[in-house]
Amino acid sequence: MHIYIANRRHTFCLISICLLFCVTAFSRPVKEADELQLFPANHPYIQYVGRIDFNNTQLPRFWMPGVYITAKFTGTSCTVLLNDEMLYGNFHNYIEIVIDNNKPVRMRLSGKQNEIEAATGLPAGNHIIVICKNTEAGIGYLEFAGLRCKNLKPLPAKPLHTIEFIGNSITCGTGSDQSEIPCGKGVWQDQHNAYLSYGAVTARTLHAQYHLSAVSGIGLMHSCCNLNIIMPQVFDKINMRNDSIAWNFMQYIPDLVTICLGQNDGAQDSTHFCDNYLAFIKQIRSNYPKATIVCLTSPMADDKLVAIMKKYLTAIVNKNKEAGDKQVYPFFFSKRYYHGCDTHPDLEEHRQIAGELTAYIKKIKHWR
Repeated sequence: MHIYIANRRHTFCLISICLLFCVTAFSRPVKEADELQLFPANHPYIQYVGRIDFNNTQLPRFWMPGVYITAKFTGTSCTVLLNDEMLYGNFHNYIEIVIDNNKPVRMRLSGKQNEIEAATGLPAGNHIIVICKNTEAGIGYLEFAGLRCKNLKPLPAKPLHTIEFIGNSITCGTGSDQSEIPCGKGVWQDQHNAYLSYGAVTARTLHAQYHLSAVSGIGLMHSCCNLNIIMPQVFDKINMRNDSIAWNFMQYIPDLVTICLGQNDGAQDSTHFCDNYLAFIKQIRSNYPKATIVCLTSPMADDKLVAIMKKYLTAIVNKNKEAGDKQVYPFFFSKRYYHGCDTHPDLEEHRQIAGELTAYIKKIKHWR
C-alpha cells in the first residue's frame, strides 16, 4: 500500500512537471529562426528577369550581368542560397541585395555554396528582396537555390515596359565601383557593378524590366583583348561569353533596345562598319519586330571616335528610314565619361549617363 501511494505521488509529480514544461514552452517567445522554412528556386512566388538556364528548375543557372531575382517575404529576416561556379577555382562573383528599395548592399561571394543572411531585424510584416548578379559572364555562373524566410507572398505583376541594353564592358558596369577596392588593386571583377550600371538605373527610373546583353571587350565586327567572339555571333545565347546555350527570344521581347557598340571596334572602314551594323539591326528586328531601337555612341569614346560614330550612326539610321523602318534612332552622349577603372565610367558617371538616356527615351516613347 505504501509503495502504491509513493508511485501514485511520483506519477502525479511527473504529470505536473510535464504540464509545467508545456505551458512554459508554449508561452515563451519563439525565435523566428525556428520558424524559417526553405522556399525552393522553383516556387511560383519567385520572379526572375534575365537570360537564365532553367534546365534544372531547382537550380536555375545564369551568367549574364544584371540578371535579377525578386521575392516578397514576411517576417524579420531572410537568407539567400546561391551557388557560385568559382571559375578557375578562385573567381568569386559579386551580387547586389536590396531590401524594400533601400540602399543596395554589394557583397562578394566566398565559396561554392553560400548562405547569405540578407536581412535581419526587420519590422514584422511584408518585405521585398531583390538579388542581382553584379559580375559578368566571364566571372562564371551563379545558381539560385532558394530562400529561407517565414513565408512568401505573391508579388505584383512585373513592370509593363521592357528594355534590352546591348553592349560591352560599359554596359556590364565594369570598372565602375571603387567603393571598397580602388582601381589597380584586387582582381578585375572587384569593381564590377551591374546593378548600378547605366542600363539598370535607366530601366528602374522608367519602371521597366531590363536585360543587360553585354560582354566586356566585345565588338560589332572586331573585339579587343584576344576575344574570339563578336556580338552578332553570340546574341542568341544565354551565356554570351562562351557562345553557349541557345536563348529562346520568346521569353523576353523588349519594347526598346539600345545598342552601345563600337568602342572595341575602333575606327573601321565606314562601308564595312555600317553594313555590319545594318545587318545586326536586321538580326534584332527578326526577333523583335516592333521594338524601338536606339543606336548609342560610346560614353567613354574619345573625340576622334565620337566624331566617327556620330557620322556612321546617322547614316545607319537614315538607311533604315529609307527602307521603311522608322523605329531606329541615333543618340549621342553629351560628353565623355571615363573616371572609373581603365577609363570606364564610374558609378556617378553611370548615373549621369542614365540621366541622359532616360530623358531621351521619355521623349521618343512618352514613358513616364
